[in-house]
Amino acid sequence: MLGGPGWGWFTAWINVVGLVATIAGVDYGCAQFVTPLVGLNSSTRTVLLVYALILISHALINHYGIRLVAWLNDFSVTVHIAGVAAIVGVLLIFAPKQPVSFFFHAETATRFPYWWAFLLGLLQAQWTFTGYDASAHVSEETVDPRRRVPWGMLSSVVISAAVGYLLLIALTLSIQDIPSVLGAADSGGNSIPAVIAIFEQALGGRAGYVMSALAAVAMWFCGLSTITSTSRTIYAFARDEGMPLSRLWRRVDPKHLTPVPTIWLSAVAAFLASVYAGAYSVVTSISVLGLYVSYILPVYLGWEARRSDSWRRGPWHLGAFSSAINLVAMAWTVFICAIMVAPPNQLAGETMLGLLVALTLWYALSERHRFKAASAAR
Repeated sequence: MLGGPGWGWFTAWINVVGLVATIAGVDYGCAQFVTPLVGLNSSTRTVLLVYALILISHALINHYGIRLVAWLNDFSVTVHIAGVAAIVGVLLIFAPKQPVSFFFHAETATRFPYWWAFLLGLLQAQWTFTGYDASAHVSEETVDPRRRVPWGMLSSVVISAAVGYLLLIALTLSIQDIPSVLGAADSGGNSIPAVIAIFEQALGGRAGYVMSALAAVAMWFCGLSTITSTSRTIYAFARDEGMPLSRLWRRVDPKHLTPVPTIWLSAVAAFLASVYAGAYSVVTSISVLGLYVSYILPVYLGWEARRSDSWRRGPWHLGAFSSAINLVAMAWTVFICAIMVAPPNQLAGETMLGLLVALTLWYALSERHRFKAASAAR
């Protein structure tokens, strides 16, 4: 284990926090789309209710349908690829489009200067580049994981970058009026996602509704797989005696062969995270912070091990570029984490700082002895 049990314990806890926040971000975002699409008033209370129902649907499917989950996760790939292709194609072919010079038009609806708004805008891009570690979370169920898991992580990032940028190009060129998109609201004056307004302005009511529904379906599938990944992560951590009540969280339902306690723990924790954060950007910031800190800790430990010649290279590696890529990754993570806690998302930084202090005290006073003993016993 890189760095020993202590580093593993901290990495696992931070990763779990990031994953729970990811569930919250994905499913709450889905609820923001679904609520106006089904004709409901997009008040905070209504969106929270829809959000809770989406979480329950994901938990129930993960609870009872291990085969259904596998099939839906496979089908999700088709939905995301075909859905993006459909949205991009329809927008580029049928929607009135802005000239290419529109890309270079600078405008911000905030009181901050444009360069600062641009940096804050990195939150959207960075948050979409999370979750690629899901391949690692299901590595125990993967054939030849030492090769296929890294390839899965790399390919997901490359494909997401290419396809996601193409989608953003199509959406940006299809914006008809920036103020009305940024101020989009339902009949009750409640804010609705800007993307829904872009679709409706560019394609009309019916076609815009279909494209918005397609995006909502894709988010629903994403939330389903995120609960699957999170529940497996918590289960594995509990199996290694890393959590309180580990005996409970490592239980597997003998009939359905699923980690039922961790599935429902993931859903409940995600709901509470959204209620606590109060703002969508705060949830996504916590998600990025938790996941990227947990991603970069093993990278740092691997870099240190490589420098001390204690590193054993696996069958999949980056060769002579490994150390340089490690340094770039660490520098980028420090930079992006600083952006994630900048105003108006200070709560994300305060939350992560409080979490790190609490984890450090807990580990020093208790887990330092108990978790090491459990690791040695394994």
